[in-house]
Amino acid sequence: SHSAKNVAGANIVVYSSCINEDNIEMQDARRRNMRVIRRIEALNMLLDNKNLVAVSGAHGKTTTTSLISYLLIKAGMDPTVFIGADVGFLNGNTQHGKGNIVVTEADESDGSFLLVNPLYSVVTNIDAEHMDYYKNMDNVLEAYSRFIENTKDEGCAFVCIEDDNVRAIVNKSSEKIVKYGLSKDADVRAINVELKGLDGASFDVVYKSEVLGKVNLSIIGMHNVLNSLVAVAMAMKLGASFSVIKNAIADFKGANRRFIVTHLDSDILIVDDYAHHPTEIEATLKTMEGSGKRIVAVFQPHRYSRTKYLRGEFGKCFDLADHLVITDIYSAHEAPIEGVSAEDLCESARECGHKGVNFVPKDEIVRHLVDVVKPGDAVFVLGAGDIDELPEKIVKAFSLHLTK
Repeated sequence: SHSAKNVAGANIVVYSSCINEDNIEMQDARRRNMRVIRRIEALNMLLDNKNLVAVSGAHGKTTTTSLISYLLIKAGMDPTVFIGADVGFLNGNTQHGKGNIVVTEADESDGSFLLVNPLYSVVTNIDAEHMDYYKNMDNVLEAYSRFIENTKDEGCAFVCIEDDNVRAIVNKSSEKIVKYGLSKDADVRAINVELKGLDGASFDVVYKSEVLGKVNLSIIGMHNVLNSLVAVAMAMKLGASFSVIKNAIADFKGANRRFIVTHLDSDILIVDDYAHHPTEIEATLKTMEGSGKRIVAVFQPHRYSRTKYLRGEFGKCFDLADHLVITDIYSAHEAPIEGVSAEDLCESARECGHKGVNFVPKDEIVRHLVDVVKPGDAVFVLGAGDIDELPEKIVKAFSLHLTK
């Protein structure tokens, strides 16, 4: 837990973008006139002439960073790694490697990703996110353009041209660009893509106009095809062979809270996912499209500012859900905004034509699901707050309910 005692005797206090100035440790550090720096600044201090790979984007940073790290580890490069979630292959989210490569997520939420000068960078996509900081999309696009320009001249920036906002800034950026995606003008392409539902996906990699071969994924969805494609390209750029990459990527299991599936009796699926932005939610629900399963979505909005700015988009993104549960907003230390509430988000979904919308307090969700979930349903638990404790409770409740 946070306490002023934790900073006593420290020479430097490092804070992440989710820590506010009213945090008790920050306040004590300021009072003591300690040196206080952002996490990304601490990373710069640790680089020690190593080659930095920085992964940015509104969505997919954690999975892409995990994929790149996993492939480099399997290729024997022993990178230093900083990931935004726990991953099984590290038994955590960091690794202090002996190699000369550092792989990290580059956090755009407060503009701190502009403090790094990576050798290689990635932009997975650009979206209306963290608008409490950026205020408008012009500022968002300008920040990503600067991030690309900050990539060292001897390196390059891998950018996903399947994203319209990325395409919009590519023309404004330097020749350091390596475009990846499905389109014919991509430098690195995925062709013959096959989405296999819960069984993953496969595609052929085209690199510098050469068809290298097929890769098989255990992670699912078109968004992860693109995440995997840039991971393959990055690993090859850093010297890994395609044969090593091909074998390694098939075994990659994903990061914590990125589409974690639990199978219950009566063919019920519980899917736990970090999705908290309309684009992420839509992509996550789309993975079950065509499965024949009824989709029950449980969503905990994250931050009042995001809920306010994206009210209309949140109303539309649950179209694939047959039954929608929205619970109270997780503030993430933000002060409430007048008129912004979970109930209002429910109304937004109804305005967009959704008929199965329910506001349910968090402590009543499990009981609600026991009443409404049917054999064969897929239950999605979505959000970046403390909703992560819910799947275990759902599994326990249904295990008892289904055995009665």
